[in-house]
Amino acid sequence: MKRIFLFFGILLFLLTNSRELIAQVDNKVTKVIIDAGHGGKDPGALGHKSKEKNIALSVALKAGKYIEENLEDVKVIYTRKTDVFIELHKRAQIANESGADVFISVHCNSNKSSLPFGSETYVMGLHKTQDNLDVAKTENAAIFYEEDYKTQYEGFNPNADEDYILLSMFQSATINESIDLAQKTETQFRDRVGRRDRGVKQAGFWVLYKTTMPGILIELGFLSNPAEEKFLMSEEGQVYMASAIYRAFKEYKKAFEEMNKDLKPVIVETEEVKPVVYYRVQFASFKKERSLNFRKFRGLTDIKMYKQNGQFKYTTGNFESYSNALALKDKLRNNGFKDAFIVAFLDDEKISLKEAKAVNEK
Repeated sequence: MKRIFLFFGILLFLLTNSRELIAQVDNKVTKVIIDAGHGGKDPGALGHKSKEKNIALSVALKAGKYIEENLEDVKVIYTRKTDVFIELHKRAQIANESGADVFISVHCNSNKSSLPFGSETYVMGLHKTQDNLDVAKTENAAIFYEEDYKTQYEGFNPNADEDYILLSMFQSATINESIDLAQKTETQFRDRVGRRDRGVKQAGFWVLYKTTMPGILIELGFLSNPAEEKFLMSEEGQVYMASAIYRAFKEYKKAFEEMNKDLKPVIVETEEVKPVVYYRVQFASFKKERSLNFRKFRGLTDIKMYKQNGQFKYTTGNFESYSNALALKDKLRNNGFKDAFIVAFLDDEKISLKEAKAVNEK
């Protein structure tokens, strides 16, 4: 039954995003998403002295800076610029809502053996080897850090081989552009940085599946290999890898724009999407951040934290209906959370209840 739901989830995604793909047809590359993998409570792969999240962030920021400084007509958008946890579905949401032309996700590899080394760049597709599948499983496992991953990911299980068969049914309309960018990236790593080129590969990465523009996922190297870990931890190594990503993107942009210089942009009228307000119930506030497993939180589910005015504030529930939130608030008060009250969010930004009412009345 789970496979059926996942299949229809993929089908629905294709249908609902087809208009968006058409609307993005253009002859210029003017916006790129730089996605530093993992972050916050999700460290990613662990080396002897390093964490994937830190290296990925450093290289991502450097690559973005090179683009900003040298390609004045390109806007760079980062999914994260600090050590914070960003859900996979939100990374794709940031990319899609921005109308970006290219998506670049930066990661580091690992292996049970310390021998493998070298870079590899992935595009969305069917894995041809167990190693490719294992890499996808490792990166997709980030969803386990999310509280509501079972509903957010349509029943997808990163550890289930059969789920990747269904995921691979998705064939990106931008697969050729993605492969071109991936090949240019690996060429730069090999010829300009002197890294071992492990090739362009395909596998089922959720974040690539959900993005609607050409996209690649880069594995900079293996943190399980001591020499490669040392290189990727060094300032020199990170500068070299970031500049290679920048040069690959610059080459891709030039080739794409030259090939499509006579293409007339397609303007598609799209229906206005009404913003959705979500109501949550705030039940606690502390000066210091608390673990979601904090003893006072026992018995609560779907806990989310937001920071405001130097305070760490905790909520539960996530309703479009104010009445449902009101019912939960009353329940929490009866269960000992005497100060529980309703708060409203729009695109994960806290707004006042008055503002929420105004949005809903539009």
